[in-house]
Amino acid sequence: PQNIEEKWYEIWMNSGIYKANNKSEKPPYSILLPPPNVTGILHFGHVLNITLQDLYIRRKRMDGFEVCWFPGIDHAGIATQSKVEQELRKDGLTRYDLGRDEFVKKVWEWKEKYGGIILKQMRKLGVSVDWDRTLFTMDESASNAVQEVFIRLFDDGLIYRGKRIINWSPLAQTALSDEEVEFREVKEYFYTMRYYFENETDYLMLATARPETIYGDIAVAVNPNDERYKNVIGKKVRVPLVNRWVEIIADEYADPEFGTGCVKITPAHDPNDFMVGQRHNLEIINTINPDGTLNENAGEYNGLDRFEARKRIVEKLKEHNLIEKIEDYTHNVGFSQRGGEPVEPYLSDQWFVKMQPLTEQALEMVTQGEIKFHPAHWIKTYEHWMTGIRDWCISRQLWWGHRIPVYYAPDGRFT
Repeated sequence: PQNIEEKWYEIWMNSGIYKANNKSEKPPYSILLPPPNVTGILHFGHVLNITLQDLYIRRKRMDGFEVCWFPGIDHAGIATQSKVEQELRKDGLTRYDLGRDEFVKKVWEWKEKYGGIILKQMRKLGVSVDWDRTLFTMDESASNAVQEVFIRLFDDGLIYRGKRIINWSPLAQTALSDEEVEFREVKEYFYTMRYYFENETDYLMLATARPETIYGDIAVAVNPNDERYKNVIGKKVRVPLVNRWVEIIADEYADPEFGTGCVKITPAHDPNDFMVGQRHNLEIINTINPDGTLNENAGEYNGLDRFEARKRIVEKLKEHNLIEKIEDYTHNVGFSQRGGEPVEPYLSDQWFVKMQPLTEQALEMVTQGEIKFHPAHWIKTYEHWMTGIRDWCISRQLWWGHRIPVYYAPDGRFT
């Protein structure tokens, strides 16, 4: 291969046989190659994907089509910014030491140095792309396209700004989409705590894997059909250590079959709790900083890392005899696909794309047979995904990447 591939690929390139002719009268056929991230190298998934596309492209050329295969690379906002920040940390610096403009310059320098590796690897594969049309997702034409689509979707009412629980990366200090979170099975503990009534003798038992969130507790929920707790709905219990009195509310979110059937409601730190809070018009208390430390609402644990705070809070609960029991607990925890750290459910203002009107059309194309799955049993998986999908969080708190084309008036309105 060493004596053959490079020689013939150069001959193919120099002959221009892969260049598409805009003025051709042949029927057009094109594929936009999903751009691999600028940060890394090709893996077998890329190779398989590219090879399958190349088969379609070459077949269509042989069938008499005017074919164009568009190559490109993705700026990979979080991953690329993280790489550069790692380099800065070696010199004891952060991006904040450089400031936004200087940091972005550093990222461009990194991209110029390492960004061409993937394109060279694609050439080694012998891909029949039109290299003259190579696009980087931060090129001016791509940035203009992003702005145009954002504005069009915004004008159509499909993009909105709202306060929601999103996946938050404490390491990169940015929001993540659901697709950027990987769930792993984690062995932790389930802490059953005592929430005392006003008589200081009787108490409810509530279990959680995250006792550090008690400082954001604003209610306790029980199922309205759970006979065990019907007589306590409307009464109040005291949150352990916090000494905040919270009401016992009735909500079907509480599962009588799980744990004790009582659920602590922390609207700022759990998407389901947030929805309960919306239904019952509950106060929202955020207790965690963007970097994953606890904030001033956590009292003496202000400034502590969330996991260190968990250990100390558990010790304090034990000291005050507020823990009923501690059990081994295996459950799925979301981790950042980019930074590798556990993500934090976090309440913040973000930009979203409404998915329902879009997924309805996409699902209809499959159910009517216009798009086919091979093998066909994957249709069920697709249907489940499309019907259960949440609105897509598209905003990121990064310095490298496309900026949302929204401008704010002095009174806070955006245009």
